[in-house]
Amino acid sequence: MLRIGGYQLRYLERVPAHAAVTTAVDLARESVGDRVTGFVNAVLRRVPREEGGDAPPPRHRDPARLAERWSHPEWLVRRWVERFGFDDTSALLEWNNQHPPLVAQAARMSLDELRSRFDAAGVRHFPAPWDAGIVLDESHPDRLPGYAEGWFLIQDPAQALVIRYAGVPEGAVAFDACAAPGGKTLAISARASRVVAGDASRRRIPRLRANIARAGRENIDVIIADAAFPPVRECDFVLLDAPCLGTGTFARHPDARLRVQPSALERLVREQATLLDALADRVKPGGLLCYATCSLEPEENKQQVNAFLERNAEFRRAPLEGDYPLDSDGDLELLPHRDGMDGAYAARMVRISA
Repeated sequence: MLRIGGYQLRYLERVPAHAAVTTAVDLARESVGDRVTGFVNAVLRRVPREEGGDAPPPRHRDPARLAERWSHPEWLVRRWVERFGFDDTSALLEWNNQHPPLVAQAARMSLDELRSRFDAAGVRHFPAPWDAGIVLDESHPDRLPGYAEGWFLIQDPAQALVIRYAGVPEGAVAFDACAAPGGKTLAISARASRVVAGDASRRRIPRLRANIARAGRENIDVIIADAAFPPVRECDFVLLDAPCLGTGTFARHPDARLRVQPSALERLVREQATLLDALADRVKPGGLLCYATCSLEPEENKQQVNAFLERNAEFRRAPLEGDYPLDSDGDLELLPHRDGMDGAYAARMVRISA
């Protein structure tokens, strides 16, 4: 209770100091008894005075202090400071400690039609960044009109932008190699004639099937398959939404930041390379291979793609221009503190020979 109250006083500007103290005292009384209320009150009332009133504490230029303040691994914060600079890293950490918005993507209709239906039902909403979805003023999507009917799915704008950037060819036969929970699969199926959605996890397959069924898509075949041994013929379009460290999604998965380790990054980089090489010959000549992650780490993103292109001379980058942020090579690069959504990366590659 003291920790929660202290956190509210130091970091949550929307919580008045008197409210944080009163709530902590009431909780202490309910849980322990009157004998501790004076102690809780005295300790918490000193917190604002020691930190200079209700003002937030000053930012320190020391990455270790920054990591401690925002509850992130120090090794990761140091990497980010070296790459993004101190101020941008501070903004990224602050983003990660905020509650992410709930964003709907159209499933059985166009985005414009979904907006119209929400308007008619009195659902408050506004456009997501880059017009990649609809931000909802709601925390329980299952209470919204159209949820049971499959009008929409919940998906961060970053994932919608990955598929927009991928530029799935109209009428393509596609393979989504790591498909669960299925948001990208559904977006691919809107343009493809047939999608094979594979995932190696039996535990994740039921959710994948449920999302596809709720959206009413009949051009998707679900299989349990390891992307390292893809059981498909050559396809027009292959997506590898690769297993990664997930450092772009810490706002959505705050517990994940406590588990990431440098050794995991090294292991995942090796696994990603294996999957890319295994999927290369499942792409038809002239077909597209899209590689994506929800990571901010260059080893999992640009460096991984560069290494793949060096090993596979029949592939080259085929960036797609459009309304989204691209890096110097034309790859999609989304940063939470800059773009207002999860972090993500995608590279688009074409196979130029058999």
